[in-house]
Amino acid sequence: MIEEINKTFDQLQSGNTILYPTDTVWGLGCDATNAEAVAKIYTLKNREESKALICLVSDIRMLERYIENIPKVAYELLEASDKPTTIIYDNPVGIAKNLVASDRTLAIRIPDDEFCQKLIRKFKRPIVSTSANISGQATPKSYKEISAAILKGVDYVVNLQNEKKASKPSTIIQLRSNGEIKVIRA
Repeated sequence: MIEEINKTFDQLQSGNTILYPTDTVWGLGCDATNAEAVAKIYTLKNREESKALICLVSDIRMLERYIENIPKVAYELLEASDKPTTIIYDNPVGIAKNLVASDRTLAIRIPDDEFCQKLIRKFKRPIVSTSANISGQATPKSYKEISAAILKGVDYVVNLQNEKKASKPSTIIQLRSNGEIKVIRA
């Protein structure tokens, strides 16, 4: 795994896109602070830039560097959650502008996955995480279901295909600065 973390780190540093196992499904990713890399993900997925993507951070400290005001309830939700939970926050900072939604929000998850954790800690920046499919197509449940277009279009495929078991996408909850809470995906 260490060798794959180092190879993937080099790809992220170079502004390349990656296909990698996450705590949920196989994901497409890149440096979440690099607008050109983020644009490559939108192109690869054939997705409109108006449809926001998720990014991953390693821990609360990293989250606090990219979100100005984290609602108190976010800390409680993250601590209490027993499954992958993505939270949509208001007013992200230091993130590629084309990753931030038009309403100035950003979806972020702290993954409970050894590979993701080690990679993000080494990279020291958030990483985009979006399902490895063309927009409108089904989310692949395993590496074997990932389309040839995605496999050919991504810059680097993390060589951990046998380690990722089928899973499902995360829960998504939106927390607004005004205290409003909305479940987007249970």
